[in-house]
Amino acid sequence: MEITTLCVVVATLTVLPNRSQFFLYESVSLSCGQQGNSSDWTVKRNISPEITEDCPRPTDRRNESHCFIDHVYIFDTGVYWCESAAGKCSNTVNITVTGSVILESPVLPEMEGDDVTLRCRNRTTSSSSLTMDFYKDQLFIGSSSTGNITIHSVSKSDEGLYRCHISGAGGSPGSWLTVRGHPEPPQSPITLVLLPVGGFALFLVSVSVMLPCLCRSHKGEINHTVVLYSDVTWIRTCNQKGEPLRRNSFLFSSVAVYRPDRCIYTPNPELMNKACS
Repeated sequence: MEITTLCVVVATLTVLPNRSQFFLYESVSLSCGQQGNSSDWTVKRNISPEITEDCPRPTDRRNESHCFIDHVYIFDTGVYWCESAAGKCSNTVNITVTGSVILESPVLPEMEGDDVTLRCRNRTTSSSSLTMDFYKDQLFIGSSSTGNITIHSVSKSDEGLYRCHISGAGGSPGSWLTVRGHPEPPQSPITLVLLPVGGFALFLVSVSVMLPCLCRSHKGEINHTVVLYSDVTWIRTCNQKGEPLRRNSFLFSSVAVYRPDRCIYTPNPELMNKACS
C-alpha cells in the first residue's frame, strides 16, 4: 500500500524493531525524529483506502510524536508516517503483519557501499533445520541454511522487492529495499568564484593573442568593417601572395572583430599570415 503526500519531508520515522514485517501479536514502536519541538508532530497511518488516522499512543504518555502498538494484528498493516500541523512530514514506512514467515530487512534506505543482511524467519519452526530461498523481483538469488543472506557493498542495482520462502512453511510478503548514494560535498565559495573568473581571464588572453595575428596591415590601407560575434561564422587566412589557405580559421568570441575587405601582400617576413574576406 502506498500513499501520495504533498508535504515537505524534513523528519524521519523510526521503527523498533528495525524491520517492516511483524508476526501477529508482536509489539512495535514508531517515533518521529526531527529538529525542533517533537510535540508538534503526530504519527499517522493509512490502513485502508478509506481510513487515515492517528497511530495509537502509549497509554501512560501524551506524546503524539510516539506510537506504540502492544499487539499488532492483520488490520495494523498499512502505511505509517509523521506529520506536523505546519504541513511538513517524514518518510513513509510500509508495515506488514503476517502469521507465518517474515523477511527482516532495513526500514530506512541503505547507503551505497554498505553491507545489508536479510533474515528469513518462521514463527513456529526452527530455522536451523530448514533451507530458506531468497528472491529479488521474483528471481531466485540464493539459499541459506542459517536463514541469513548478505548483500555486500550494495548499489542502486540492488534496489528491488525482496522476499523469502521456507519449504513446508510458506513464503514471506515482499519487502522493498532502497539504496541511496552518498551526498556530494558542497563546493567551496572560493571555488564558485575562481572558476568563472579564471575562465573569463583565459578567454581574454586567447582573444588578445589571436586578434593581432588575424588582422594586420602594413604599408597599405584596408577598409575594415566591424563584425559582431553573432555575425562571425568563419575567417579565412591567406598566404604571402594573398591566396586563401585551404584550412579555415575560426574565431569564437564576444568582442567585435574587424574583417578586412582585401589582403595586402608585403614581403615583410613578420606578416606571414593576414586575414582576408
